[in-house]
Amino acid sequence: MAELETFRMLIGGRPTDAASGATFETRNPYTGRPWASVPDCGPADVDAAVAAARSALDGEWGAMTPFARAACLRRLGDLVTEHAEALARTEVADSGKLYREMIGQLTGLGGWYHYFAGIAPTIEGRQIPSPNPDHLVYTRREPVGVVAAITPWNSPLLLMTWKLAPALAAGCTVVVKPSEHSPASTLRFAELIEQAGFPAGTVNVVTTNDRDTAAHLAGHPGVDKVAFTGSTATGRAVARAAAENIAAVTLELGGKSPQVVFPDADLAAAANGIVAGVFAATGQTCMAGSRLIVHADVHDELVRLVVERASTIRLGDPNAADTEMGPVANEPQYEKVLGFFDTARAEGNTIACGGAAESGLGGLFVQPTVVTGVTRESTLFREEVFGPVLAALTFTDEDEAVKLANDTPYGLAGAVWTKDVHRAHRIAGRIRAGSVWINAYRVVAPSVPFGGFGRSGIGRENGVHAVDGYLADKAVWVELSGGTRDPFTLG
Repeated sequence: MAELETFRMLIGGRPTDAASGATFETRNPYTGRPWASVPDCGPADVDAAVAAARSALDGEWGAMTPFARAACLRRLGDLVTEHAEALARTEVADSGKLYREMIGQLTGLGGWYHYFAGIAPTIEGRQIPSPNPDHLVYTRREPVGVVAAITPWNSPLLLMTWKLAPALAAGCTVVVKPSEHSPASTLRFAELIEQAGFPAGTVNVVTTNDRDTAAHLAGHPGVDKVAFTGSTATGRAVARAAAENIAAVTLELGGKSPQVVFPDADLAAAANGIVAGVFAATGQTCMAGSRLIVHADVHDELVRLVVERASTIRLGDPNAADTEMGPVANEPQYEKVLGFFDTARAEGNTIACGGAAESGLGGLFVQPTVVTGVTRESTLFREEVFGPVLAALTFTDEDEAVKLANDTPYGLAGAVWTKDVHRAHRIAGRIRAGSVWINAYRVVAPSVPFGGFGRSGIGRENGVHAVDGYLADKAVWVELSGGTRDPFTLG
């Protein structure tokens, strides 16, 4: 058996093992074998990481100018680009994501740090006209404090960056806890922090396979804000834990996003976008366009096109250049996806293609699946699968299409496919979702806000205003006259 690669946490600027010495293994979902050993920290390690973050906030990092913080962010962005190959290979080994996707993602990830480096020196307060001529009033925008960034297994470094870059631009310090299913790339990223010039404790990374330890971080009294990406169920638990300390939260949660296709759409382009929306990344993305809401007149032809392409998707080694879909990232998710196939059949849905495991390849492979005959009551219409499964149903007019699109407790993303420019903007405005693409799907950028309505979360990541979530406004009143006033009156 090959020797496992060993990773260490980052606490207070030092590579660190768990205080107990405990470790756990992370498995490669393609080979099914353990490939790395990472620390399994306990509450005492979390306490040490939070204390280190507080010390940096009160010390060297907190004293740095916004221009100096920006310089650190730019260096970190450059280092991420420089080490994109190693980071991408680590993500592939840990989560089964395609190398062809990860190398593109990691090559572009430095742009997020450069974008928020540009914002850091622009953070400023303002002078407020006072009704009392004897007072000068101004505001300061100060970092909210220590941030706990809790990240998921499907795109660890991208979704960590959506929290880390704006938090650091705002002047906060951070404790990152990646998912136990894919922690290695975050630990490899942590090796770049000191090289980028961040003072010790500014960024800390802890790993654990224990839910109680993870909950200890979310509810830690030394944490001022929790930024979380993951399932809606876990997001509720995180929000409750943070609320005990009246800590702020940003929650980017689940989705059941619609792709609405009108009869005048370019069906070939729509089919390609639907494939991108639900089969790319093995469907393991919060923004997956997993509900196809298609006009009855073109349903059969569009489904035919999607099934034709889905049936030829090449499954295999995620490191291979010609592989188009890798395995499901972990055993629990694999079993969950397979369970949805049984449910669909039991409810009378039709499996147009796929609907089973792809056992001949080894690893946790699931066939790209298209399900028709779905109704508003079907489980596949209501529940997030987080796998390569598309549920299709029809509409006959615009109002019905919008009603179906919005018939969900989620509101993360959606798409409109039509050549009618008036209809495109009209429907985009009526779909209740944080991101709506027109004749496209699954495009993100550091400058564009991302987040959802309803059970898809609270707050927005990315974009110029993402930094606002990591800042607190302070009002400063300066008495100018030097005189005294009646102490028993207001103002």
